This record gives sequence, C-alpha cells and structure tokens, in this order.
Amino acid sequence: MSVNPMAYEAQFFGFTPQTCMLRVYTAFQDYLFDMMLLVETVILKKLEGLSECGISPLHIRKSTEKFLLFLKENFDELFGKMEEMLLQLVLSIPKNVLLPEDKVHKDYPYSKEQFQALQDEIRQLQEQYKAEVSAGQALRAELEEQKVVQAELEKILQCSVGLENICREHWNCSFRESFAFLTPSLKKLQDKLKDIEEKSKKMKKHDTVS
Repeated sequence: MSVNPMAYEAQFFGFTPQTCMLRVYTAFQDYLFDMMLLVETVILKKLEGLSECGISPLHIRKSTEKFLLFLKENFDELFGKMEEMLLQLVLSIPKNVLLPEDKVHKDYPYSKEQFQALQDEIRQLQEQYKAEVSAGQALRAELEEQKVVQAELEKILQCSVGLENICREHWNCSFRESFAFLTPSLKKLQDKLKDIEEKSKKMKKHDTVS
C-alpha cells in the first residue's frame, strides 16, 4: 500500500485513496476465499461416490490451501500494479489543479507574518467588543439606578406639592414660609428634648450611685 498521505485528495473525495484501495483489496480477497471454499465443496461432493480413488478430504483441503496461496501471491502482485496505476492516474489530483474552496488562497495570498498580524487584529477586536459589551451592561445598570432615583424624587416632589397645598389651604402661606416659621419652634423643641434626655441620664446615674 502507498504511504503517501494524499491529504489534498482526501479533502476532495472525503476519504483517502489508500482507504478506498484497501477496501477494494479486502473485497477481492474475501471473494477469492469464498470462491475457493465453493470449489472445495464441489470437489468433495464429486468424490463422495469415488472411495476407490484414494483421495481423502484432508488431501483436498491441503491442495485447496496450496492453490489458494498460489492465487493470493499472484493476486497481490497484480493488485499492487493496479493500485499504483489507480493512485497515480485516477485517484490523484494533478499539481496544477486547485480546488474551488482553495482558490481564495491564490487570489489573496498571505505570508505567515501577515496571517499572524491578522490573528492579532482579530484578537484585539474581540477584546474591544468584550469591553464595549461590559460598558453597555454598566450603562444599563446605571440607567436602572437612575430610574429608581427618579421615581423616589417624583414621590418627594408629590409630597412637597401636597404639603404646599395643605399650607396654603390651612395657613394661607407657602410650604417654604411655613417651614421657616416652624424652624425656630422645632429648634426649641429639640433643645427641650436634649435637656430632658440629660436630666434623665443624671437621674439614672444618681439612682445607680444610691
């Protein structure tokens, strides 16, 4: 069998020419063995009624095997010549023939350095794409947060409008004016609360000492 890998032929046919020849060889060999078994069976049947001839089935088997070996040796020699002819003239692609899927390499030839530069550029573009995707995800998350903040601000605005309406309805002034008016009172109230808390702490401390 040929040891040439014939990779280009395998790309075109979908199988290696050597595999094809091996299958043909195996099929011929199997047919040869089957034929010799059939011949041996016919000879044995012919000799069943001729016991006086002195030829035993064992002798027939040895003769069949010897003849089969002779045929196989000649067959191998003939098949070797046929294989060489088929691999060179039938199952091979001439050196000047280019497969359709490989014509792009002829139209746009690239050196090893150019191919490596192209690979580097592709890798950089992939990294840029990943960075843009990450940035887009961050922007979407920020947008969602802004939506939440906007909703809270709208609630505060509605509350302010409600307070403004209440102040105008009951006190005949704006919420800002009411807040300015209430601020001193709230400050006094806070001072009173602090004074009460301090006195409470002193009392607790005095009770603890006692």
